[in-house]
Amino acid sequence: MRPTEVGAQRSSNDAAAAEAGIDVLIVEDNLYDVDLTTHALKHHLVPDRIKAIPDGAEALDFIFCRGDYAQRDPRQPLKLILLDLHLPKVGGLEILRQIRADPRTHHIPVVILTQSKEDSNLVEGYKLGANSFLVKRHDFEEFMKAVETLGIYWLVMNRALVKLEEENAAAA
Repeated sequence: MRPTEVGAQRSSNDAAAAEAGIDVLIVEDNLYDVDLTTHALKHHLVPDRIKAIPDGAEALDFIFCRGDYAQRDPRQPLKLILLDLHLPKVGGLEILRQIRADPRTHHIPVVILTQSKEDSNLVEGYKLGANSFLVKRHDFEEFMKAVETLGIYWLVMNRALVKLEEENAAAA
């Protein structure tokens, strides 16, 4: 793995290296947006627990523990996926479709990060099961605050289904 300027793991040929323990997957082909997003999240998450992948095909391999990521432990689920819509190889909506269709991943919160303001993308994303949409802002401070707030909600305040199932199993 090679880190971005602010620390998120970026793709490299050493795919099996530090894949355990990834909490947030950023699927984004723009390195600048990855760095901004990682910077905003690092107040609530160790950067080593954030992974950035620049194309849709590789993201699907990571999510489903196949190809170069076959050694990744599927029992360590992601806590959040931040997903761009316009990606090389496989688009964001198709990635979302596959995540929601698989019982191993359908519970993972997926937030679409996009520059698109097209209503059709918004409608289709929600139909496919996106948990939220965040339109990328051109204003640095506004974007940073929005991503930080998003991180606080999904990583700190939200009670995920997997977490509730674990709590119920421990209480039984």
